This record gives sequence, C-alpha cells and structure tokens, in this order.
Amino acid sequence: MAPFGKGTDKKDIFAFIQKAVMKKIGVLMGGYSAESVISLQSGQTVFEHLSRKEFEPYRIHIFKDRWVLVDDKNREYSVNRHDFSIPLEEQTIRFDAVFNTIHGSPGEDGRLQAYFDLIGLPCTGCDFYASALTFNKKHCLQWASAVGIPTALAYFLHRSQVLNVQEILKKVGLPCFLKPNCSGSSLGGSKVSKETQLKSALEKAFKQDDEVIIEGFLEGTEVTAGIIPYGKSLKALPITELVSENDFFDYDAKYSGQSKEITPARLSKKMTLKIQEMAKRIHYLLKLRGLSRSEFIIVGETPYFLEINTTPGLAPASMMPQQVKAGGISLSELFRELLNEAVERKYSTL
Repeated sequence: MAPFGKGTDKKDIFAFIQKAVMKKIGVLMGGYSAESVISLQSGQTVFEHLSRKEFEPYRIHIFKDRWVLVDDKNREYSVNRHDFSIPLEEQTIRFDAVFNTIHGSPGEDGRLQAYFDLIGLPCTGCDFYASALTFNKKHCLQWASAVGIPTALAYFLHRSQVLNVQEILKKVGLPCFLKPNCSGSSLGGSKVSKETQLKSALEKAFKQDDEVIIEGFLEGTEVTAGIIPYGKSLKALPITELVSENDFFDYDAKYSGQSKEITPARLSKKMTLKIQEMAKRIHYLLKLRGLSRSEFIIVGETPYFLEINTTPGLAPASMMPQQVKAGGISLSELFRELLNEAVERKYSTL
C-alpha cells in the first residue's frame, strides 16, 4: 500500500505516483579508451537533459577497473554485473533501460551491446553486430565499397606485416592520411606529406591500435551528417561543414577550438539532399538503430564516405547537439525518442 495517511497533501500523493511510473535509466559513460574524457561529458549532457517528469536517471561510470553508480555527492556504488543492478543497503536499483554514451570500447564496439542483449536490458543504439562492424573502419569501408558507396583509396596495414613504403605510396600516393583502424576522435591520426614522415606517423597510430588505415588524400569539403529516429521513421539533421585550422580535422580541431563547424553547411540544396540521402541509406543498409553520424569529403559532385559513428559525441563541443538544435529539436525530446526506440525494440522481439 502507498504510505499515505489521513490528511496527506495531494502534492505528496502526486509526487509518489509520478516517481512510481518514471523509468529508471542508467546513463553509461566512461569507457576503456582515451575517449573516456569526452564520453564523461556526453554522459553528463544526457543526464542533465533527461526529463525528470518521465525518467529517473543515474550516472554509471564504466572503466576497466570498476563499474559504479556515481551519486550527486560523487560517492560510488558497485554494479552487480550479473544483472546490472545496484545493491544498496536500503534497496536494490534495477533499471528499465540504459542510455549508452561510451565512445570507443566497450560501448561502441559491440561488447556492451552483446552484454545487455544477453541480460535482456534495453540499450540505446544499434545491436552488437552493427556496432562491431562500424567500429572497425576497415570492415566498414570494405562494406561501403561493396554496396557501391564511393570511398577513398585505402591500404590496410597490420603491426605484424612487413612495411613496404613503396607499395603503400604506389597505391595511395602523397599526401595521405593515417588513422588507427579501431579508434575515434581522430586519436592517433596524421597527415603525411613526405615519405620520410610515414614511419613516425605509423608509430603514432600503432599506439592506439594494431591495424592502421592509410588513405589517399581527397581535396574537398569535409562534412558530417547526422541521422536520428523520429517517430516511426528516420530524420536527416542539418549537415555540419568542418573547417580545420590544422592539416586535417584532428583531436585538437574537434575539442580544442581549432576549427570552425558550420551548421547548416554551405552546400547547395541538391548536394545537401544527396548527402542526407546517402547518410540515410548507410544507416538503413547497416540496420542501425539510434543515432549515427556519417562523415564525407565532397570532391566535385561526389561525396566520398570516410566513416560512421554510431555513438557520436553529445558533449557541448560535439557536432550532434549542434545539428539537433539546428533541426529544431530539443535534446530532451531526442533522448526520449532514443529511449522509447530501445524499449519498443526489446518488446517487439519477445
């Protein structure tokens, strides 16, 4: 029975009922990679913007050494990984769904998605297979090429392979770009203009991953296009144009203010629609769920696909919030859509 006695204030009764129907949401942030700093900012954004009339959010920090709930006083409570509950002295917190904002492993490469699928807890974003495929840039680019989406010339190099500089340059030429295969936020990436720079750029990239992608240089306009679920369909957001002060759109350009991000991008209506439709097609063919943000370089009239991010940054300096705002949607509304999609997906497969 409800803990109400004679003379209980109606406001107290309403507050009790409201709290009883609110969904408990674990906001996942952190991760095992160097992107954890950005993920903590993304997670805080979600935590702050989730409607308190509909949701009861909790911050969940996931690191290699601990999975913990962090309360408003920064006290930590361990997560029971058997069922993702939080055992406390007075109660055990069990979640209705989790909101994934972890960039890099284990939140973007399919590991957490598989875990939540196994324990039956709804999680925002795509499933474990789509996450693993898109996180591996090599496999994703090979997939894109197979379905007819234009990509740059690329050479894939594993740490164990013998380095053949002439073979690499014969295929991709100079200048070229190097980036770790499974890494985000442009960590470990370099632009190489001279043959003598190649080895040091490889050493930098191999600090992030065992496999490196070396891509031919494409001179054009770099843009990124966000796709979100909206109602029962997909919605293409206004495109962002990326203008970096550095040689390319690297980590500092993304997060240290060394770039200009223009939303909406300075593109013709025809090109805007072309890129938005391509981003939608990629999202659809990959059977993605939740958010996606595809990056392209436009050369002439052709957009070349670079990569896709299925857990894009939601921090104040990130591009997705800019696109959402330009699209006339509030973050609270977007986050509600993502959680509703995750919950509906679970029950539609039962």
